[in-house]
Amino acid sequence: WKLYVDDSSCITGSGAGLVLMSPDGWTLEYALRFKFKATNNEAEWEALIAGLTIVKHLEVQKVEASSDSQLVVGLANGEYDAREDSMVKYLSHFQSMLSAFD
Repeated sequence: WKLYVDDSSCITGSGAGLVLMSPDGWTLEYALRFKFKATNNEAEWEALIAGLTIVKHLEVQKVEASSDSQLVVGLANGEYDAREDSMVKYLSHFQSMLSAFD
């Protein structure tokens, strides 16, 4: 499975989108609208965590995730150290979710 995430922001708030693709081409598209203010990187994390939650409920064991956020990708891959409190929390939550996957 493949998971693609991207943030979005506008005058009325922030959100994110995600696309899940199965190996046989089945596609799920989701739009997330947040009832809280989120930075671009926070929105990317929210989309990634939401996507992993959906994949987990579908009982998928292996997923490849993509994001255009260099910070989120770097943190998730262990290439960067989280410095901001919010990034530390998102990274910790993300890492706790990884045990559900191969």
